[in-house]
Amino acid sequence: MDGMHDLGGKQGFGRVRYKKHAPVFHAEWQIHSNALFALGVRRGLFNMDEYRHAIERMAPRHYLAADYYERSLTGVATLCVEKGLIPHEELQQRAGGAYPLAEPLGPGRTNAVDRAQFKIGDRVRVKSDFVPGHVRMPAYLRGKVGRVVSRSSAFPFPDAEAHGVSSTHEPTYDVLFNTEDLWPGNTDPAELVASVFESYLAPLTP
Repeated sequence: MDGMHDLGGKQGFGRVRYKKHAPVFHAEWQIHSNALFALGVRRGLFNMDEYRHAIERMAPRHYLAADYYERSLTGVATLCVEKGLIPHEELQQRAGGAYPLAEPLGPGRTNAVDRAQFKIGDRVRVKSDFVPGHVRMPAYLRGKVGRVVSRSSAFPFPDAEAHGVSSTHEPTYDVLFNTEDLWPGNTDPAELVASVFESYLAPLTP
């Protein structure tokens, strides 16, 4: 989905601000938030793609106003409510007030039926897919051409995993792109390698 979470390569947000040697946690609740996410995945209450998509489904204003750990906690709380582990009303009672959750889960999709396999050196095009649900393809790669430089073992297909849709595992391909092709006239000459799931790629036809 094209949401506020997918800001890679977008203009107008200024330079990335960071501090060297900054602490991982700034408050006690952030430690607990991080532990809840790890516990949920380890116990099989939800998978990583469900967790990622719950964060992606946050209302844009909430997402932008929240820090990393608030987004994580919102994602975990949303999944706990959706999976019947705790009623939303009880969550708000325990929190002592309104507790905003992510937007409702929408449709997902299974693997592409026409997906092809590739070998190192193949030229490929990233499909121009606009997906309403979860997707692990950065928007800045849409429609772009690159060259396969390596291939992974098979992984769960995220577009399906986040929505409980049946699918088969598939590999990702490390694809080498020219940054001047990704952002014409707005970047220094460089190369970028991105891991792209097989279903997101198409052979480059002459």
